[in-house]
Amino acid sequence: MKRILILGPGGAGKSTLSKKLAEKLDLPLIHLDQHYWQPDWVPMDAERWAGVMAELTARDRWIMDGNFASALDRRLEVADVAIFLDFNRWKSLWGAFTRVVKQSGQVRSDMAPGCPERFDAEFFIWLWNFPRDSKPELEAAFARHPQTQVVRLTSRHAIQQWLNAL
Repeated sequence: MKRILILGPGGAGKSTLSKKLAEKLDLPLIHLDQHYWQPDWVPMDAERWAGVMAELTARDRWIMDGNFASALDRRLEVADVAIFLDFNRWKSLWGAFTRVVKQSGQVRSDMAPGCPERFDAEFFIWLWNFPRDSKPELEAAFARHPQTQVVRLTSRHAIQQWLNAL
């Protein structure tokens, strides 16, 4: 495993898993949020984002966390493994809620500078709708890229068991 994607709903633990995995496998870690977001939560324009994704995915070795559907096919084309944190909406909502409570106003280590943690109703609506809207898109992308192994983990316990087995 030289190129690993970590995908799944917000609050599932993508960044935490990616940090542990990067340390365990000695792979460079790329948090896509750090590259996409500009200060004050301004998104990068699509053309520039495509260039950034081309540069990042061209690297020989990485762990990359973040969904970003617009760049998913490009990443799956070159990834060895996609780890899908397939958590139910309640676990994800709870994880995101507790993160907001604990880190409100702080910039997380996996986030871009100038983007402090905050309650964002649009994000929580996206999270609620993830099983209906985003999960089918992920599943379809996995089907388009059968060369990429998909590891599906459905709980924090399953994540820990998988990490221990490496």
